[in-house]
Amino acid sequence: MSQTATPLHAPDAAPAPRSALKGQLGTYLGLAAVLIGMIALFGSLSDYFLTRETFVTIANEIPALAVMAVGMTFVLIIAGIDLSVGSVLALSAAATAAAILQWQWSVPAAAALGLATGLLCGAVTGAVSVAWRLPSFIVSLGMLEAVRGGAYLVTDSRTQYVGDAISGLAAPWIGGISVAFLLAVVLVIIGQAVLTRTVFGRQVVGIGTNEEAMRLAGIDPRPIRIIVFALTGLLAGLAGLMQSARLEAADPNAGVGIELQVIAAVVIGGTSLMGGRGSVITTFFGVLIIAVLEAGLAQIGASEPSKRIITGAVIVVAVIIDTLRQRRADRRGH
Repeated sequence: MSQTATPLHAPDAAPAPRSALKGQLGTYLGLAAVLIGMIALFGSLSDYFLTRETFVTIANEIPALAVMAVGMTFVLIIAGIDLSVGSVLALSAAATAAAILQWQWSVPAAAALGLATGLLCGAVTGAVSVAWRLPSFIVSLGMLEAVRGGAYLVTDSRTQYVGDAISGLAAPWIGGISVAFLLAVVLVIIGQAVLTRTVFGRQVVGIGTNEEAMRLAGIDPRPIRIIVFALTGLLAGLAGLMQSARLEAADPNAGVGIELQVIAAVVIGGTSLMGGRGSVITTFFGVLIIAVLEAGLAQIGASEPSKRIITGAVIVVAVIIDTLRQRRADRRGH
């Protein structure tokens, strides 16, 4: 079992039952074992995988994925989904680049615009889904296209080169590790604390577990849902800044298909697609597994079709495992 928040009405964080703690530890150890096993496998297949350069490269490439996965964890816990995060990443980066290059804004103001763009996109997705009681899958699918179109309009369908204006986020700091990676780790820790140690986190889990019970308890789930999607958009905006800093450019095609990687990382980490259960820490394990898998396949010379087939198979296996785990939990509940 992944770590979840304490019961909804508990005024303070209650001690987790011993069985729950064992389940959490088992999840962590299981994911760590998978990660170590993959590292050992690729290390045996490639002479260059087990090197400092490889791991530094992986660390500096995953911040955008990790940050978006934090938001997606909360979305899946409320039994929603957001397919627009890749497009929001592109539009936020495009807005930042346009502010710097075309409008001559200062870098902090331009970065704030990029973050606000992501926040607005997420809030619109959540508000439309809640107001018309539409599946978030459909709403975010529409947003995926609309926001991508916005990115093309802002950039005139061309890559905007911002140079080193915001490159500080991707600059090597400690042992070659970028500031963006350290920021992503901090956000993972904050996300886990919010999920497990705050009233908001308990409400998020409550919505995913039994939304009707939340209403009967006098808690309106609608604003909570909107906040979750808005925060996810904000984190996608931050991911756009991170990617632009690494590439020193804003590409309107950036983030195409990354929403699938984000969802895969969250599901591999044990967050339930059915809602009500998840952990940001285990999501980070999922991000690392996805990153190591891609880096390892690239180093052993796997073709692009092969990499997609293998990654897709890993996602399907993770979903099957989640479904079986949910069925066992339901049987125990009965």
